[in-house]
Amino acid sequence: MHFLSKSLIACALLSAGVSAANAGVVIGGTRVIYDGNKKESSISVNNPDTTPYLIQSWVETLNGGAEKAPFIITPPLYRLDKDQQNVERIVLAGALPQDKESLYWLNIKAIPAAPRKDNTLQIAVKTRIKLIYRPAALKGVIPEELADKLTWQRSGNQIQVTNPTNVVMNFNEINVNGKKLEDVSYVLPGASARFELPKGVSSGAVTFKIINDYGGTGNVHNATM
Repeated sequence: MHFLSKSLIACALLSAGVSAANAGVVIGGTRVIYDGNKKESSISVNNPDTTPYLIQSWVETLNGGAEKAPFIITPPLYRLDKDQQNVERIVLAGALPQDKESLYWLNIKAIPAAPRKDNTLQIAVKTRIKLIYRPAALKGVIPEELADKLTWQRSGNQIQVTNPTNVVMNFNEINVNGKKLEDVSYVLPGASARFELPKGVSSGAVTFKIINDYGGTGNVHNATM
């Protein structure tokens, strides 16, 4: 089980002399791969803390806009007491391309029960992980084995990577001439992505690593720009 780093969001702040209630909810994975051969996918949420939490979960598009994601989570809102675990079911409720993977964000927010005292800062912890829909036609496809199909080129002060494959490529790291790029993320199927080049780097040897379905890091791949 993976312990995820979490971003803290202040929900309510009451005057001076505050104390913080930190969340201890653990999510059972760093990503969800939705197998198109199955009717649903799932992920566990565990509370090893002594504080009860209200758990709210939802799926959103990559840009987080008003467009509704075609997934339903059951249950979307529930109480999770200490030492309890719940399994959230994720069900596809719309149409998605069947010739390539689709990427969404799964959000899980843990809101601690309010303590019965004044001057308390309540902290809601929102964890966001990738939800990748893999259609039935791509069963058995391993992104790691397709990583060498990526092409690289310079675009101004950025490096552009183009993905001609039908799977999402999630990067663990990218290096150009031995210098590591910051804030690398992913490139979608049939699309391109750009990342800032380190200062003083214009072109040269590219090395990169892909994150696999289980959140682990794959082999080093070599390319040129």
